Amino acid sequence: MITLPISDLLLLPGVTFFFKKDVFPSGEITAESVGEDILFVMEKEEKEQMTPDDFYPIGVIGAIDSVDDEGNVRVKVRERVQISDIELEKDGVITADASILPDVDDFPKEEAKALFEKMKQDILRFIKGFPWGVWARGVILHWKNVEEIGCALSSYFNITWEEKYGIIETDSKRERCKKIEEAVYEFMEVFQVGEEAEEAQKEIHEQVYRESAIKKQIELLQQQLDEMHPENISDVRKFETKIAQSGMNEEARKEAEKVLNRMKQEGKDSHEYGMLYDYLDFVTSLSWKTEEQTEINLQEAEEILDEDHYGLKKVKDRIIQQLAVMALNKKQSGSILLFVGAPGTGKTSIGQSIAKALHREYVRISLGGIRDEAEIRGHRRTYVGAMPGRIMEGMKRSKAQNPVMVLDEVDKLAKDYGGDPASALLEVLDPEQNYSFTDHYMNVPYDLSNVFFVCTANSTDTIPEPLLNRMEVIQFPGYTPVEKFHIARKHLLPKAMKAMGIKAQNLKVTDGALEKVIAEYTAESGVRGLKKQIDVLCRHAAVKLVKGEQKSITVNEKRVQEFLGQGIIHDTILKHPQPGVMTGLAWTSAGGEILFIETSFTKGSGKIIITGQLGDVMKESAQIAITLVKKRYPDKADLFKENDLHIHVPSGAVPKDGPSAGITLVTALTSLVTDTPINPEYAMTGEVSLRGGVMPIGGLPEKLMAAQRAGIKKVLIPAENERDLEEVAEEVKEKLEIVPVETVEQVMKLVFA
Repeated sequence: MITLPISDLLLLPGVTFFFKKDVFPSGEITAESVGEDILFVMEKEEKEQMTPDDFYPIGVIGAIDSVDDEGNVRVKVRERVQISDIELEKDGVITADASILPDVDDFPKEEAKALFEKMKQDILRFIKGFPWGVWARGVILHWKNVEEIGCALSSYFNITWEEKYGIIETDSKRERCKKIEEAVYEFMEVFQVGEEAEEAQKEIHEQVYRESAIKKQIELLQQQLDEMHPENISDVRKFETKIAQSGMNEEARKEAEKVLNRMKQEGKDSHEYGMLYDYLDFVTSLSWKTEEQTEINLQEAEEILDEDHYGLKKVKDRIIQQLAVMALNKKQSGSILLFVGAPGTGKTSIGQSIAKALHREYVRISLGGIRDEAEIRGHRRTYVGAMPGRIMEGMKRSKAQNPVMVLDEVDKLAKDYGGDPASALLEVLDPEQNYSFTDHYMNVPYDLSNVFFVCTANSTDTIPEPLLNRMEVIQFPGYTPVEKFHIARKHLLPKAMKAMGIKAQNLKVTDGALEKVIAEYTAESGVRGLKKQIDVLCRHAAVKLVKGEQKSITVNEKRVQEFLGQGIIHDTILKHPQPGVMTGLAWTSAGGEILFIETSFTKGSGKIIITGQLGDVMKESAQIAITLVKKRYPDKADLFKENDLHIHVPSGAVPKDGPSAGITLVTALTSLVTDTPINPEYAMTGEVSLRGGVMPIGGLPEKLMAAQRAGIKKVLIPAENERDLEEVAEEVKEKLEIVPVETVEQVMKLVFA
């Protein structure tokens, strides 16, 4: 297929056009060329050395209709085409691939014909006054459609090459004809005015040049005035400077300039002026310039993490790995980290340490309770009181393009008629998409790919699966008493004393006092409760110091009660064991705790009563446990027929659910039917199956900590959870005898030996 470049010429489907043979590469056109296809590619501008990028991506394709002896080549243009893979040969020959672009047939033939006849008659009237009109009339009468008019007169149009390409590019026949109509009538108007029009144009141009020169002079004088009196700079002038210096991408700059022009036209008295001002103030306050990646010092990062947080070795190791990958790639890379753990375990504050280690800005965004998708993506500016979303608001606060952004409480996102904010986060956290994140308020793309995102949650249960898949879950285990002691000594106590204005020489808290506060006044996985108790202790000390009762205070174990009052009531092992009661282990969002499964028979008709705010899964576990016990003790079947069975799990006001109490229920019921008390120093956790297997559970580190805190000595866990013991602190494992079990039979032999 022959490929011919054209410039400043309009060729459209349905047009017949004549070319001289010599415009084609030598030897390509002969008498035998009739019927051959010709691909026409339009040049953006005429250059000596053309490249594939110097051609427009849409052209037309036609076929050679005839070649006469005088070297005239008649071509019928058929269709518009999408052009790709343009190659320029050394001898000037061009090759390219093309695929058909169908037109949108939205211009009825009757309307198209009416428009053509009108334009043809108007052109015939227009040429009457010119000497060449008689010759031109014969050509005009041979035109068959609006497209032929456009092609014949295209070299006379007062439009640019790009505007001519816009006519070819348009797939709507109606729109294409309207553009040709406008160009034709504009051409006739300009031509008809003649010398008078040229003179008028000359005057207009002189006026434009004069106006431009005056504006530049005013601008120069205004700059000098602004430098002398910066306090008097107008809003428009201020935003012009900010936009010029912002480093915005092309799309954002065009939008900002459009809003600025509207602001100029509206004036300060307009009711929309405030909205336009707020928009420009927001977009120009963002950091648009890509900042260079600073060198990452892993040793310094490790020191910062160790200084700010005690323990959390696995968490710190994973963060250091992420920083190492970034150091090698010299850019933001790696997974989005999701820190999951109980409140007060340091999930949010470790984000600050990461920012400090990377020498970046830190910004925290709380997502808890957000119901509206617009809180993430922003509101469209058509709404009254429109605001940007929290992500872009955070970027503005950070004043950087690459901050460490902590998205707090992603598990607390809600979903209702306002939209699904969790789904809006998908684009934010996806590295494949967030380089062009578009906030509805801004309406222009912004690059979030350099942001170090860290998410936090208490549990992954409520996080939608698509969002969870984009993140790497890192568990934050609860703190042991020893870790809490070091955190209190190194961080919490000094911070509390500084906040209360107490000097080191005025207050001393002994190690024994801190251990007593941890053991008797807190029962949590994190350290928030411990922080509150230390704050209370320091406030009491402050009162004594201000009153002058003591100049130097020492708080030891004996004085803790004087400062903090009575300790909280902890769950402890049963003091008086009895048949039908067994100690289980539970996981909550605040950490681990022990619970007691209580069972009892009363005279009745075989009803099963379950109390204690148990969820559906836990009720099903109770039914499985009853079935297993009946199967193991067929001789006790009458007990279940002649009595009502009551199963209760204190505390009754606290909802409980999950399958991990299955083995505890089986053991409690076995104890009841055999009338055998169980050693209160035993506790267990595990789901059971109808086959009698003990199946794995979650939250093992927190459960074992709760057992150790309550004074349990021996804990039975599912054998499949044995690998999770790596996550459990050594001091907890040292104080517990942990026995992995696979079947109910094993449990019964151990407990009722």
